Amino acid sequence: MYKVFVNDRPLFLTNQIVKETDFKFFLLESIDIDQLIINYFQNKIKKAYLYHPDEKEILNTLKSKIKVNHAAGGLVYNKKGEVLFIFRSGKWDLPKGGMDKGEEMEETAIREVEEETGVNNLRITNKLQKTYHVFKRNGKYKLKITQWYEMQTDYDGELIGQLEEGIEKVAWLNPEEIDDALKNSYENIKLLFEEEKKLQE
Repeated sequence: MYKVFVNDRPLFLTNQIVKETDFKFFLLESIDIDQLIINYFQNKIKKAYLYHPDEKEILNTLKSKIKVNHAAGGLVYNKKGEVLFIFRSGKWDLPKGGMDKGEEMEETAIREVEEETGVNNLRITNKLQKTYHVFKRNGKYKLKITQWYEMQTDYDGELIGQLEEGIEKVAWLNPEEIDDALKNSYENIKLLFEEEKKLQE
């Protein structure tokens, strides 16, 4: 099962038929995806399941209905075990961005972290999960698929937020501060930290 966030609310892709309770259930093959997304943004739908019988084809079927944007980003730790966060559009987020032509995913992740925060000397230590969310650009809805990487750095220089990307603040946050920041973050970022906790247990 995949979890896609639309307006920070879950849209599940499933190959199981589930009975509607507090959610809507649709057939992925026949759904008008734009109309579904509009309903999410207009708060007419808070949670929905899209059904397709073949689990291997679920994501491809969705991709055939909406333009896809590939991105990569970093969950970056420093020597003190703090995590690198950025603050933009009123929320805490992690550095990430779209792939340039000819780039590998790992290269994108490292470049984006450097550009958005000023942090360098980055080493990828683990490949994490992908997150999925829908956003609107130039009047069109797109599906952003972000591949995340755990990274380490011994950088202790100045943090410089990329202004043209609307980044107001960059900060190293300790575990207590992270819990607080996640209260004002995005659902897919919270998901990432839930998975990270499981990995560390």
